[in-house]
Amino acid sequence: MTTGTIHGVGLGPGAQDLLSVRADRLVRGARHVAYFRKAGRPGQARRIVEGMLRADVVEFPMEYPVTTEIPLSDPRYNERLAAFYADCTRHLAALAASGEDVVVLCEGDPFFYGSFMHLYTRLSGHVPVVVVPGITGMSGAWTASGAPMTWGDDVLTVLMATLPEADLARRIADTDALVVMKIGRNLAKLRSAVAAAGREGEAWLVEYAAMADQRITPLMQAEAVTPYFSILLIHGKGRRP
Repeated sequence: MTTGTIHGVGLGPGAQDLLSVRADRLVRGARHVAYFRKAGRPGQARRIVEGMLRADVVEFPMEYPVTTEIPLSDPRYNERLAAFYADCTRHLAALAASGEDVVVLCEGDPFFYGSFMHLYTRLSGHVPVVVVPGITGMSGAWTASGAPMTWGDDVLTVLMATLPEADLARRIADTDALVVMKIGRNLAKLRSAVAAAGREGEAWLVEYAAMADQRITPLMQAEAVTPYFSILLIHGKGRRP
């Protein structure tokens, strides 16, 4: 029996017409589709492909056992996630071993801070795995801002707002252009770090980039942000003709 292939398919920032031609073809033709979601939620990846799946599709929702309920520093956090990814891997590998192809839906790009990477490292070398790149959420965000992100020799830094405030402030001060992800509950800390770097007047918050609820707000005017789909931008001002 021919072994099936696991396809990690990047869906882009949230709009169906921003999928690549290859991603669109794979999603529409898939007999088996897997995707991550929080328990009790439909999941953003699944929401993006609504209306695209074939009538007889078999869905495999992979529900995180923990998100923010346990601190990242707690050993139980990694233990539960490791067991979760191992279970998902076994299910996908069994499908591939039976000759079935599987499309794993991935928000943004599969290799850019995505959960699919944890499956890829476990599956690679055991069953065929193919990755289809997608437009990243940060690319969708700076396009939504209506301004070029980098010029000439600008250095672009990508940070997670989960970092300590001192580290954020140091790195923000030391770069030309900036993207900060995973904001949510870290907005107050991030705002303080941006101010400490002397760049609060340059910063913008983009929420739900490329989606119906897209919103762009100067950081100084922002009071709260969405828990997940928010990105902070500081545009570069480098060399140009």
